[in-house]
Amino acid sequence: MSTPAPVLVVDFGAQYAQLIARRVREAKVYSEIVPHTMPAAEMLAKKPAAVILSGGPSSVYEPGAPQVDAGLFDSDVPVFGICYGFQAMAQVLGGTVSHTGLREYGRTELTASPEASALFGGLPGEQPVWMSHGDSVTAAPAGFTVTASTSGAPVAAFEDRATRRAGVQFHPEVAHTPHGQAVLERFLYEVAGLAPDWTSDNIIDEQVAAIRTKVGGARVICGLSGGVDSAVAAALVHKAVGDQLTCVFVDHGLLRAGEAEQVEKDYVAATGINLKVVDAADRFLGALAGVTDPETKRKIIGREFIRVFEQAARELESESHVEFLVQGTLYPDVVESGGGTGTANIKSHHNVGGLPDDLAFTLVEPLRTLFKDEVRAVGSQLGLPDAIVWRHPFPGPGLAIRIIGEVTRERLDLLRQADLIAREELTASGLDRDVWQFPVVLLADVRSVGVQGDGRTYGHPVVLRPVSSDDAMTADWSRLPHDLIAKISNRITNEVPGVNRVVLDVTSKPPGTIEWE
Repeated sequence: MSTPAPVLVVDFGAQYAQLIARRVREAKVYSEIVPHTMPAAEMLAKKPAAVILSGGPSSVYEPGAPQVDAGLFDSDVPVFGICYGFQAMAQVLGGTVSHTGLREYGRTELTASPEASALFGGLPGEQPVWMSHGDSVTAAPAGFTVTASTSGAPVAAFEDRATRRAGVQFHPEVAHTPHGQAVLERFLYEVAGLAPDWTSDNIIDEQVAAIRTKVGGARVICGLSGGVDSAVAAALVHKAVGDQLTCVFVDHGLLRAGEAEQVEKDYVAATGINLKVVDAADRFLGALAGVTDPETKRKIIGREFIRVFEQAARELESESHVEFLVQGTLYPDVVESGGGTGTANIKSHHNVGGLPDDLAFTLVEPLRTLFKDEVRAVGSQLGLPDAIVWRHPFPGPGLAIRIIGEVTRERLDLLRQADLIAREELTASGLDRDVWQFPVVLLADVRSVGVQGDGRTYGHPVVLRPVSSDDAMTADWSRLPHDLIAKISNRITNEVPGVNRVVLDVTSKPPGTIEWE
């Protein structure tokens, strides 16, 4: 099997290009992002099922503003324009885009014509949408029917059913447009005539076939961290090639309570994967002794990981040649790095831990077309335990960067206890899937005055850092119930020796980061 014909999302510099692609996939239609600089001939060579022109920060009248290649409209491929893409599409097809002086930003009331529209059929005639524009389309191209307007946009939507082209001035992809997903789906299904048939089953079948073709009978190695990306990538490869795959799990002693056991027992039980475990906790702790600078910690951990992984790879290589290396690269990684196709040598930015250039394997990246939510769906379909599939993102350096100060065995044990309490209570509340990440931070170099057992204490503060996010590029602190925060605080101060204060971090990103170090 091969990847289905994609809906191409042409990125005009919008902050929401990835979100558009995700929304298309949520409609069970496969999508890919391409730059606006890609010539129409190259886009059409991909045999797209449809093309969506994203928004962007420019005005169509600015010198050097990105343009829609007119050659795109020489084909019969369905096209949907959004915001800037809507204006650029209107302009190239002979419509009029004007500086009306009526700018619209944020929530705006839209008046649509559902009875005359494929995009708005069955939807309310009056509905709120999210706008962000200065210029406006004032006249639709010939053949197009105007199907919506606002006070600042006389042409807020148009469509031509005959040519399967349509567009909207607002942003249907954002949550602030309540009926936006329905509008997008009506373009995909009603205008473009696509079927909602791209599912996790399709993904698995396609990738298994592709992996078998690429790997053949060669041996494969995978650095397994316990996180969802590497776990799902390894499970996919194992489904394709079975015992040709060996996973290496480097236990650096910096994981949270139960996570090493989760990898060694639960994951292996669920998949049957060959797992080589390297217990390197003493080595990492020795290398970190006396170190307090966070960047130095990261470099030490990265260096030691490379050395341990190299040794494990050499041991496997001595048994028989290993040709391929599995990585859990996701689609946002590909897009944000310029859409690179990967190389035969592992570069420092790859996610196995910063392996050196001379560790020469051919990459196998079965998740490189997927977003995180799709990876979780695939993991569930493959039968992985929920505890792995829904694991919150966890930094490679582990708890070492959640200890502010020197990393010691005693401090790690203390932080593990506090972290486990926070995770247990979040799970018991049923809110763990509503939180993107929940770092618990030990201020090891800070002492706080407290009263415990009728006596004065000098203990460590612990910081709770629950955050909500879609992609970790931006984040906000999670508004967890006060009773839940109080329960976590009470348990930590009662059950974790040496901790007498719990504080809540209410900083967004930006200006703060998710992790403290």
